[in-house]
Amino acid sequence: MKIKSKDFYVNGGEKFSLEKIPTRVAPVYKSKTQYAKILANHIAQLSALQKLLYASNQYAVLLIFQAMDAAGKDGAIKHIMSGVNPQGCQVYSYKHPSVNELQHDFLWRTTRDLPERGRIGIFNRSYYEEVLIVRVHPELLAGEGLPEEEAKSIWPERFRSIQNLENHLHHNGTRVIKFYLHLSEEEQRLRFIERIDTPDKNWKFSQADMAERKFWPQYRSAYESCMAATSTPESPWYVVPADDKENARLIVSRIILDHLNDLNMAYPATTPERKQELQAIRKQLKGKIKVT
Repeated sequence: MKIKSKDFYVNGGEKFSLEKIPTRVAPVYKSKTQYAKILANHIAQLSALQKLLYASNQYAVLLIFQAMDAAGKDGAIKHIMSGVNPQGCQVYSYKHPSVNELQHDFLWRTTRDLPERGRIGIFNRSYYEEVLIVRVHPELLAGEGLPEEEAKSIWPERFRSIQNLENHLHHNGTRVIKFYLHLSEEEQRLRFIERIDTPDKNWKFSQADMAERKFWPQYRSAYESCMAATSTPESPWYVVPADDKENARLIVSRIILDHLNDLNMAYPATTPERKQELQAIRKQLKGKIKVT
């Protein structure tokens, strides 16, 4: 099976139902050995493209990962980006905003961490939390100190702010690619049990995770609204079936590769003058010219 990025793309502006989108599809691989081979190939391509991205110094890439708990965001980031030079990749994870962060607009704390040209930035959760968890738990808005009149039309306005930000980033060379790892409620239940039964995974589970399960329909609705409002050809959302972790990693890595291959990148051309200079230096290094 060949992975086609467009099969997972969300058409912005159109209503859609996550309930109708599968959380598991036919796997790309036939065995664990084949999975490892395909992933290694994707990682090698990604490493080469990241070097080109850095050398060309025209674009930045921002990868955003959103999902319900236990969907595999950490694992996807760890495995897919394992071959990328750490100097060219920055990962940020966002928890509940601090007191200081709440004194600023909702985009402030993440825009501080946007990648510079030549680098790949990864947001494990992101500014989208402000139209997801805050929408499911509107009581959190009280802590943001918004003017009362602004809170009345908060969600359309926040969608507009996100659209404007991502449009601005695109026109300034940052390509934003957004992934929703689509996990089923049943698969989450099984992964929670695994976290309880595996001592070195106990730290990943808390009573709060169980509490959030009760809001599954509300989160699904919030995700549907935000993706429909903010998915564009320039800053797309992709819904990736995540019940099969390995398959999800292959899909995500293929989508990233497709986007990087679409960029107009090239290594800087060497001028005749520069070539002459380099040859002179080479002669010095070979000992043919004495350095005074």
